[in-house]
Amino acid sequence: MAGANIQSYPIHLGNGGSAVPQPEFPRDERAMQWYMDYGARHADDGTDGRLVSCFRFTEDWAGWEMHPAGAEVVICTEGRITLIQEIDGEHVRTTLSPGEYAINPPGVWHTADVQGEATGLFVTPGVGTQGRPR
Repeated sequence: MAGANIQSYPIHLGNGGSAVPQPEFPRDERAMQWYMDYGARHADDGTDGRLVSCFRFTEDWAGWEMHPAGAEVVICTEGRITLIQEIDGEHVRTTLSPGEYAINPPGVWHTADVQGEATGLFVTPGVGTQGRPR
């Protein structure tokens, strides 16, 4: 799929240097099913698989998430995103402006606040991802 919009069509980076366009990501209650289907499609890549996705935010995240299988890269492409990581019981805040990135280490719970509107690009090791309410 050439010329696809990353905000609609994420990419899976897999074993052997593969890059596989994904089906359109739904922006509604079907999102969790999309993630489950994604995991099933690429289960053979195990912890080497990465999902590349891009999201526009207009409000703070409603939950926390954690990726036990590897580090996640968060790149701010527009606006300002304050990444909040829970490290040793403390909330560590890192504000990202366009072009800046942060890394969520494996097993670190994280969430984000958004100043106005912001867009972020994510490279995520999805195996075993967990979530909890904020």
